[in-house]
Amino acid sequence: MEQLPVYINITFALTTLLAAGLLYKASRYSKPLLIILVLWLALQGVIGASGFYTVTHTAPPRFALLAMPPVILIIAVFFTEKGRAFTDNFDMGTLTLLHIVRIPVELTLYWLLLHKAVPQAMTFEGHNFDILCGITAPIVYYLGYIKKVIGRKAILAWNIICLLLLANVVTPAILAAPSPFQQMAFDQPNVAMLYFPFVWLPCCVVPAVLLAHLVAIRRLALQKGK
Repeated sequence: MEQLPVYINITFALTTLLAAGLLYKASRYSKPLLIILVLWLALQGVIGASGFYTVTHTAPPRFALLAMPPVILIIAVFFTEKGRAFTDNFDMGTLTLLHIVRIPVELTLYWLLLHKAVPQAMTFEGHNFDILCGITAPIVYYLGYIKKVIGRKAILAWNIICLLLLANVVTPAILAAPSPFQQMAFDQPNVAMLYFPFVWLPCCVVPAVLLAHLVAIRRLALQKGK
């Protein structure tokens, strides 16, 4: 991957810290969660900076080590009583605000496209409309949790739609990652996610956004009323 302007790396690093910080705040400042986030980001930062993920011919692909542990942890959270009790304490308003990180994420992906580090399909020049979730997040937060003029069903619908839009960008990102199982974008694969700090996207930012949606959807679905 070519040398990138420093503002791209700084923007994305700050975006990751914002996502982690908002998740920590949403958890009502859970110390165990903070420890997990700090250690995980530090570990993956060191591994990513070492060039470990740039080796792409292995099977299973090393890239899987970025996303699979958080996904397994999220599954464990929802399939255990203690895990569900933990997420029941999350602040719903902050979980909604967390999605504003999708704005700088999408800008970063666009900049990476200009430097031939990600395929067009992963950006808003392709079929990625994920930035709309970031733009609408503060609106939903304000109308739903401050003014309370929109109800549970509207917020639930927004979370479901945004979850589908997340899947819409994650799918091509995985299929375009250089590996023996790559399925698309062979002319411009998703190479940025193999380098630091962009390894933090699949290992932290996306899981944080996913967790925020799943917690909100479960909580809202269990509530009664409009």
